[in-house]
Amino acid sequence: MDKEKLAYVKAQAKEIRKLTIEEIGTFGSGHIGGAMSIADVLALLYFHRMKVDPAQPRLKDRDQLVVSKGHAGPVVYATLALKGFFPKDWLKTLNQGGTRLPSHCDRNQTPGIDMTAGSLGQGFSAALGIALGLRIDKSPARVYTIIGDGESDEGQIWEGALFGAAQHISNITAFTDYNKQQLDGYTKDILDLGDLKAKWASFGWFTQEVDGHDLGALDEAIEKSIAQKDKPSMIIMNTIKGKGCNFAEGIEKNHSMTFDLAKAKEAIAALDAKE
Repeated sequence: MDKEKLAYVKAQAKEIRKLTIEEIGTFGSGHIGGAMSIADVLALLYFHRMKVDPAQPRLKDRDQLVVSKGHAGPVVYATLALKGFFPKDWLKTLNQGGTRLPSHCDRNQTPGIDMTAGSLGQGFSAALGIALGLRIDKSPARVYTIIGDGESDEGQIWEGALFGAAQHISNITAFTDYNKQQLDGYTKDILDLGDLKAKWASFGWFTQEVDGHDLGALDEAIEKSIAQKDKPSMIIMNTIKGKGCNFAEGIEKNHSMTFDLAKAKEAIAALDAKE
């Protein structure tokens, strides 16, 4: 990715963060922490990597994304609105009656959502099934999926890991949002995940570990994952929960927070003031 493209994607990531903060602030509460930590990878996927067409959300042979940590829906919606899948005004309806943007991603409600997510772990299994189906159909499309580190406590994640390796599902790139925090504390205190890179490699996955906020390094890792043709790929992204939101970044209780639009606008101004 050249410097011009890198700057463009970086600008999109910043805009995604701003839209997400305003979106949640308009409603008054939401999963700000784990939404902000994946803004960079979403910007990279939708504004550089993925073959998608906002005018044709169900386009055949499109690349697909399954956000298994479905509570990060608000940042996915912000990304899709910025990409043009639906009007940005929809973001003001998050979680409200009649909305097409529910708390967790729902493919039946929102243009551009490829898989409904809810119970943690289930989206990951669905992503593997989608990828296998695409391979059977000889489709050139690729599946991307994002899981959380707290979500990695779920046994279904590791059942999926075994299945993906056993079936050599190489048309999938998975990401772990390794922000080291989950709903009720730090992952190391709740159920220590150990060496995640070694763990995924031991399950037979092509595994890389990068700074999840370094767009260049992240893009290089995606390129490597696409290049290898025998194994499913896992990219462990070291991230910061709440990244870019001044009242959420760096604190422990930032999984879901209550805040109003005034506080959201202050956070957006602080984000704008950087760089």
